[in-house]
Amino acid sequence: MSSDSDLHGKEPAAQGSWRDLLGGRHRRVAVVLAGGVGLYATNVFLTTSLLPAAVDDIGGDRFYAWVTTVFLLASVISSTLVSWVLPRLGARNTYFVALGSFALGTVVCAAAPAMEVLLTGRFVQGLGGGLLCGLGYALIRSLLPEGLWSLGTALVSGMWGVGTFLGPAVGGAFAQYGMWRGAMVALLVAAAVVTMLVPLAVPATRGGDVPPVASPLTVGLLLSAVLLVSIGNIVGSAGVLAALLLAALLGLGLAFAHDKRRGGRILPRSTFSLSSPLPWCYGAIALLSIASQIEAFIPLFGQRLAGLAPLVAGFAGAAIALGWTLGEMPSAGVSGLRAKSRVASAGPLLVTIGFVTAGLLVTEAMGSGVTVAWVAALLVGGAGVGIAWPHVATRVMGGVRFDDEGDTAAAAINTVQLISNAIGSAVAGVLVHLGGPAPVDQARLALCGIGLTGLLGAWCVWLGTSAWRRKGTFDSAAEATGSRPKQASPAER
Repeated sequence: MSSDSDLHGKEPAAQGSWRDLLGGRHRRVAVVLAGGVGLYATNVFLTTSLLPAAVDDIGGDRFYAWVTTVFLLASVISSTLVSWVLPRLGARNTYFVALGSFALGTVVCAAAPAMEVLLTGRFVQGLGGGLLCGLGYALIRSLLPEGLWSLGTALVSGMWGVGTFLGPAVGGAFAQYGMWRGAMVALLVAAAVVTMLVPLAVPATRGGDVPPVASPLTVGLLLSAVLLVSIGNIVGSAGVLAALLLAALLGLGLAFAHDKRRGGRILPRSTFSLSSPLPWCYGAIALLSIASQIEAFIPLFGQRLAGLAPLVAGFAGAAIALGWTLGEMPSAGVSGLRAKSRVASAGPLLVTIGFVTAGLLVTEAMGSGVTVAWVAALLVGGAGVGIAWPHVATRVMGGVRFDDEGDTAAAAINTVQLISNAIGSAVAGVLVHLGGPAPVDQARLALCGIGLTGLLGAWCVWLGTSAWRRKGTFDSAAEATGSRPKQASPAER
């Protein structure tokens, strides 16, 4: 029987523990990395919960949907710049820029006298938020030892689960008492706390060659794709939504094809080789992100089919994010490459089992027992995402073939996730529309349909595992002969 080192081609780094990550010298780093992503995630759900109160106060209901769209577009822009900004400013200064932009946007939102000003603040917030999320992944490789990468990834992505609960709770509480601006002030205080920790946790040094910025055409195509999907979510017609989704996918294909010709500025060069684990790992991340977006419709289904109160239905929608967090924390501590591969492959299958089961459970008038089982199935589906996520993301960080690709590969996890979230919302919307006018048919088709992405995700994980084994063999042979690819020079890039 082959050993774990045989599977990878060389001895793996010793797996760390949660005590190693959250205690001693790594604790401050962990808080900053997780805190930045936590600010972004909490802000997303906080704004959604207080937006009705804001519209009642300052008007501009015709711009309601654009509050999210503008934020997402800005986030995509800044997330593509992480690997370019880091070597120019250094990790510490990049964090200051990101937190400063996020705080400035939050101040503008808190003081906004009209919706147009609020949209401006949301754009500035999004620029800072996209950087914060990208840094949360990009700096795991450089600020933490390899044995803590999977735990660091679990902690960072687990902040989405925290934000799913904290955002609606804080935003809803302030909105309940007519103090929606106070929620923005609370967010500003949290950003200030993270900012104070940055000098204590993040080094100021700059390192490595400065990579060229991504082509404006590539970024423009990415933004066009996200904009098309966002517009599609506003449109009521399933046919128009499907057409816009297809156009967005075409735009993404053109963007990444152009990025490949430019040498890999947004996705690392290794992504464009099918023998590399990266395209399959990014594919798995995209599919898991798409599957998770069904959570936006769960409160609606809960109210219409189970008669849940809006607040209770909202927390039912958070079951997927809670499952993600609960599944991720123990999964990230798994050691041994064979065990990690099995866990990573099993996660997407749980997504399919959980969501398809939830879809089959829905009826026109769900009783309390069926509702509890329904929420439990959603929890299982979310856990499937969390179980696979840290291991797939860690393989992205260690799957590059060129030394200079590490930061780009890690930062691209966030870019892929943000774009896939937008696509997932559109896919879920198409499935709901195709379900027809009956809520039970909408819920059944949407949950079962989105659940099938888990099967595709498991296939991507399996292909990524096979490529990972080949990469390990290649690395060992290359190291023995001295032929392993070195860091590319600026001219080569």
